[in-house]
Amino acid sequence: MSNTTTLPASEVVAGRAVEILAAIEADPEFPAFEAATLQYSEDWQCFTGFPTIERWNLDADKGPLLREGLRALALKAAVYELTGGDEKAAEVSLAVPVDEMTHAMIAQPQLLARIAARVGVQIIHQTDQEHTDYTTGDYTHAAYTAAWGEPPTRYWLTRTEVDRRLGILAIKYTSIGMGRSGREHSITFAAA
Repeated sequence: MSNTTTLPASEVVAGRAVEILAAIEADPEFPAFEAATLQYSEDWQCFTGFPTIERWNLDADKGPLLREGLRALALKAAVYELTGGDEKAAEVSLAVPVDEMTHAMIAQPQLLARIAARVGVQIIHQTDQEHTDYTTGDYTHAAYTAAWGEPPTRYWLTRTEVDRRLGILAIKYTSIGMGRSGREHSITFAAA
């Protein structure tokens, strides 16, 4: 986050985020945005995002994760607005699986841009500035809790827990020839 901007009170961010989310969901193009985002699921092949969810199941988890991703983007949009447009401050901490879902949403740029324009908000996400170091009790947790109650721990995994799970996944991936958690492999595809 920005070192120069004082973040608004989490309760203020929460109130504005609730309004933003309601406006996004009420937009006439929201059903198309939702359908396009969930259809993107065929391309969700990240080995270090969604698989950190215990017993991950695309069909069962994509709907709830969409809701969490929308809440995350609403929080970020609220911080951006309430800080007078500070993009760095708006990059509040997210849980890795939730951040992964925001990528699926941002992959619908035309729909998302039109919805955001009609709602009058700026959707913030820049990979080199994102923070996936979410932890219980941090600013994001406080704002989320004030807006919607306790975040579901199935998706809102702390960074410590994500790192622990990534260690387990790395061992399993390596055992089948997948190096660097899916960033390389030693599998050959020679004809049998």
